[in-house]
Amino acid sequence: MTMYEELTVPVPGGELAVLHWPATVPDAPVVVAVHGITANALAWGAAARLLAGRVDLYAPDLRGRAASRTVGGPYGLARHADDIALLVEELGLGPVRLAGHSMGAWVAALTAVRHPSAVARLLLVDGAVSFPLPPGIGADDALAAVLGPALARLSMTFADRDAYRDFWRKHPAMAEWTDELDAYTQRDLVGEEPELRSSCVREAIRVDGGQVLLDAEAAGAVRQLPCPAELLWAERGLMDEPQGLYDEQRLAAADLPIPTEAVPGTNHYTIIATQTLADRLLT
Repeated sequence: MTMYEELTVPVPGGELAVLHWPATVPDAPVVVAVHGITANALAWGAAARLLAGRVDLYAPDLRGRAASRTVGGPYGLARHADDIALLVEELGLGPVRLAGHSMGAWVAALTAVRHPSAVARLLLVDGAVSFPLPPGIGADDALAAVLGPALARLSMTFADRDAYRDFWRKHPAMAEWTDELDAYTQRDLVGEEPELRSSCVREAIRVDGGQVLLDAEAAGAVRQLPCPAELLWAERGLMDEPQGLYDEQRLAAADLPIPTEAVPGTNHYTIIATQTLADRLLT
């Protein structure tokens, strides 16, 4: 694990937890990285290692998750975007290179639209591009179908920390188990044995997930960006299935105003642990 420090930033409702991997070179760019819907800041641990101190990297636990779980509602993607802008302002970072993965990509795009002075450029990672739900499919059913065990675990308890490790090791999209993956999953746990549970606040996940699927402001943000941006997308899906969230045909039909690029050999989770992503954050 690359060493980091833990900070807090005041936001409406409490203190947002932020991890900081300091740069080790002069004049390094500042990157703020936003995690996915049931994730936490240590989702960016592998990226921090690959960046090797060449950027000043900040990653928050979004409200309702991990060390920010006590920061209450209202939730929603616009609230997260405003929290990111407050982080940039409070820490005197802006304008920053802003990256977002999965739901974090919608949050990053909204941050740029709502707070253009905070963002110099955007890297959207397997997210931010919305498509209509099939007829007759509600947001709750769609979210459960897409997220699978990542969502199901929110109603589960675990006897000990090894039980939680075993749960994640069985996830079909997880790569070779690493210290970074271990730290990321362990950061999610709260409570006491034998009833450990995920830190994610269910209401936060419900509200945020519904907006990823249905919110017009979030869906439109990628078409209103005030700064340079690009989208990296994974070839495979959240369960490592051959069909990912995006493919060349779907993205071509979307007629996006930003460049897009597939990252070969990745799924929705492994894409943020690639050299391709690290290289994009440096350019």
